Amino acid sequence: MENSKKIVWYNLAFMAFSTVWGFGNVLNGFVYFNGIQVIFSWILMFALYFVPYALMVGELGSAFKDSGGGVSSWINETMGPKIAYYAGWTYWAVHITYIAGKGSGGLKALSFMIFRDAKAYDSIPTIYVQLATFGVLLLFCYLATRGLSPIKKLATLAGSSMFVLGILFILMMYAAPVINPNGGYLKLNFAWNNLFPKVDLNYLSSLSILVFAVGGIEKISPYVNKVENPSKGFPKGMITLAIMVIVCAILGTISMGMMFNVADINANFDSYIANGAYWSFQKLGEYYGLGNTFMIIYAICNMIGQLSTLVISIDAPLRMLLDNEDARQYIPTKLLKKNDKGAYVNGIWLVVAIVTPLILVPALGINSVTSFLKFLTQLNSVCMPLRYLWVFIAYIALRKAIDKFPAEYRFTKNQALAKFFGWWCFAITAICCGLGMLKGTPFEIAMNIITPIILV
Repeated sequence: MENSKKIVWYNLAFMAFSTVWGFGNVLNGFVYFNGIQVIFSWILMFALYFVPYALMVGELGSAFKDSGGGVSSWINETMGPKIAYYAGWTYWAVHITYIAGKGSGGLKALSFMIFRDAKAYDSIPTIYVQLATFGVLLLFCYLATRGLSPIKKLATLAGSSMFVLGILFILMMYAAPVINPNGGYLKLNFAWNNLFPKVDLNYLSSLSILVFAVGGIEKISPYVNKVENPSKGFPKGMITLAIMVIVCAILGTISMGMMFNVADINANFDSYIANGAYWSFQKLGEYYGLGNTFMIIYAICNMIGQLSTLVISIDAPLRMLLDNEDARQYIPTKLLKKNDKGAYVNGIWLVVAIVTPLILVPALGINSVTSFLKFLTQLNSVCMPLRYLWVFIAYIALRKAIDKFPAEYRFTKNQALAKFFGWWCFAITAICCGLGMLKGTPFEIAMNIITPIILV
């Protein structure tokens, strides 16, 4: 009876796949890394970073199976409540840039639904778009104070829809040349010199995009001990996950290579970052003789997903910080005030106070909507992975006290190897985030450096 409730390893792989992967990752990799050249980088990132990262998370989840699976709870168990507070604060603080991006992303999706192209939205002066984004922030912060049950269900539905659309895009794109041979597809050159990237500062400063894309696997840590035979089932599930994701990354990249000319992308880089996902589904619809149908469906799902995730991103990281009983001694009492819906109202308005400059200040140095959206993408890739650093700190601390914390699953029995991978993944994350700060105009570089310092 007990075994019937266990999760089979391949079910875990599918659960994690929908959590980790999204269509936007394919687009960003393709645009930032010179088209199909990103395939080489994806393979390296998964082999040298994602697989050990996932297996370390598995061990943490197994060792602290009664701690809710949160990073701050892992730090609390291994390093004490004060350090756990710093971890919780970091997790909350880095979501501030994510919140700023979700409002803009929702408005962009709405514009594609209404106008069917990028011109109308991109022609609006940046300050007006930022004021509208600020208005959206205020509205959704208010909604966050009123309870989240319906919005959580909406976010789950939208997330599932986006996942399905991403898979359908790949399948339909490969079928398109058979159904419509004269669709005007581009021929791809898979010669080695066309696949191997030029390693320079531009390449290195883009790696944070890939780190951001493959992070967040710690969300599945509560399921480690629910897997059938964790010591064998969990690593098998994670390696299967890595294979699934790398196959989707490669096939998705090739699909986009059949659609978009790399020279045109490099000449209109900001526009492709802001609009490329919509253009992908628009072209797919044209190949099937359905016009803008697929693009509109994608825009609807994306708008619902962006705005519902905005509310959850306002509320969830704040609860992770303020719900931690062990860390409450370090938190100002006024932030702990709740309303009749159980929402931390003062904490939510603190979010408004901190996000507002991130929305409005870029108007001083960024003159177009597309550049603003590209800037937020890069800023998120610098800030959000900073929370992963605490995962690796927790893992290193766990291995130092290995006798104190028994676990049903271990990444490796070799202590030296375990600590090596903990420091390895820590270093990759820190270096990629640091190099990512150096991408953009002088104003954007300054914002990339100043923002995480102020937040953390």
